[in-house]
Amino acid sequence: MIVRASRRELLRYGSAAAALAALPAPAIAQAWPSKPIRIICGYPAGGLTDTFARAYGEAISQKTGQPVTVENKAGASGAIAAEQVKSAPPDGHTLMWTISTTMIMNKVLFKKLPYDPDKDFVPISWMDAGHLPTIVNKNVPANNIKEFAAYARNNKVSLGTYGAGSYSHCAVEALNRSLELKMEAVHYRGEAPMWIDVGSGAVQGGSGSYAAAAGVLQSGNGRAIAVPTNTRMRKLPDVATFLEQGINDKAFQVQGFICLVGPAAMPKDIVIKLSDMMVEAGKSERIQKILDTFGIDTAAQDHVFFEKVLAEQGPVWIELVKSLNIEPQ
Repeated sequence: MIVRASRRELLRYGSAAAALAALPAPAIAQAWPSKPIRIICGYPAGGLTDTFARAYGEAISQKTGQPVTVENKAGASGAIAAEQVKSAPPDGHTLMWTISTTMIMNKVLFKKLPYDPDKDFVPISWMDAGHLPTIVNKNVPANNIKEFAAYARNNKVSLGTYGAGSYSHCAVEALNRSLELKMEAVHYRGEAPMWIDVGSGAVQGGSGSYAAAAGVLQSGNGRAIAVPTNTRMRKLPDVATFLEQGINDKAFQVQGFICLVGPAAMPKDIVIKLSDMMVEAGKSERIQKILDTFGIDTAAQDHVFFEKVLAEQGPVWIELVKSLNIEPQ
């Protein structure tokens, strides 16, 4: 169950943590979990990251018999939560739920970070953030990328993004590169205002999550013309991938993700236990329903898969964000 800890409980748990810290790593792993598990979520309540943290957290609670608390510490693209978790005792009782921006793109977007994404955390589980289809307004005469390119060559086109340096920003620049276009990227503070303008025709299109765009699609005010990665979406089976449509830019082959990590020195045994719990929880009816609602086709993957994604896709993301020529904050 998800609960909120009282001040008295927090003091008691702090004393227990000090005692555990004195034990060797094998003893800590054997005793885990010996108290409630605290999840720091780097993004606001109500979003997909928070929804995953609470749903998977509930599954961890049921499996371990220990309460799980979720605390939202939003801000600075996840850096506030990251700074807090990196300094926590590495005993498996303080974890972080965050996204690919915190773990990868922040290295380019900020001049100085209060944490090291590569050294301060251990990967536990990777979760797909979902396909991010490119959707155009109903008045744009295009059902695929070829038709859209023809339209954009003869008309002034603006595409919305849900933030500078985001995947949707990368998508605009990748289309400009691949199709030799000069479309303008219009940056919004999040997906909600972006999709409002896509639906009204204030901008001609945008890229983002299926769940956030569902209103535009269901109302008929917009239509999807392509999806990234190498497989089609179950929710949009008739929409071809960029790759199927001849666009092989790397921006459309990497995947944004949500993830569970812990402080770097966590014992391997605890990492494996949590990783296995996440994979098992992803098969549950509750989480499968969440995935369906958000148009996500893949549930939680284990720490080995996560490490491979960081190694293979991390450098690609860095290259893509650097190509945007954004001045670091």
